[in-house]
Amino acid sequence: MANIFQSSIGKKLIMSVSGLFLVIFMLLHTTINCFAVRDFFHGSWGAEDGWFQLGCDFMALPIVNVMVPVLAAGFLIHIAYALILSITNFKARGGVKRYEVNSKAKADSFAAQNMIWLGLIVLGFIFFHLTHFWQHMQLQEFTGGEAENPYVLLENTFGNIWIVILYIVWFVVLYMHIGHGFWSALQTIGWNNMIWLNRWKWIGRIIGGLIVLGLTAVALVSYFHANGICC
Repeated sequence: MANIFQSSIGKKLIMSVSGLFLVIFMLLHTTINCFAVRDFFHGSWGAEDGWFQLGCDFMALPIVNVMVPVLAAGFLIHIAYALILSITNFKARGGVKRYEVNSKAKADSFAAQNMIWLGLIVLGFIFFHLTHFWQHMQLQEFTGGEAENPYVLLENTFGNIWIVILYIVWFVVLYMHIGHGFWSALQTIGWNNMIWLNRWKWIGRIIGGLIVLGLTAVALVSYFHANGICC
């Protein structure tokens, strides 16, 4: 038991738990960002009492900011163990495979066989995303500055159609990564009844779909507002 986290199963368990933690964060992140969609259709875009502004104010509370290092640690742990397992798989099997989960579901074959590459694409866009938002908001507050207007940041970022397209590509990759990873993680932590796993597989796809649809809606309404295409 003392060496369980040094074993392949232990490493997969750590990666799975950290991945589920990140999915929960993405659900919260998407929910708050979708407040911007509500503001767009209710004419409160840019208002101090707009839902999106209030959501950003909530995320700026000290008790929430304490979670930032925890979130960063979750990302680093998930990425580190994903790389470790992929390198191990490469050496053991002669190629980069998925998370060592024994499933041959054809519908998931592409995502299952390319999880590490999908994850690396997601990681690259996360850094791209941080330069658009985090460094202008939370980072400013951490360093004693003042966060920029979140509505302005949305417009400045998504006012360019090519940026919108890049983000939508990222969202699709994110859907594939979450859709398969959610099911894989639950299998790893012991939910190995295949009847329930098949149900959870669909739940993973639904969660990934909701996240992607929500974030895509935010990008589109931001583009519409930045270019004067208002309802």
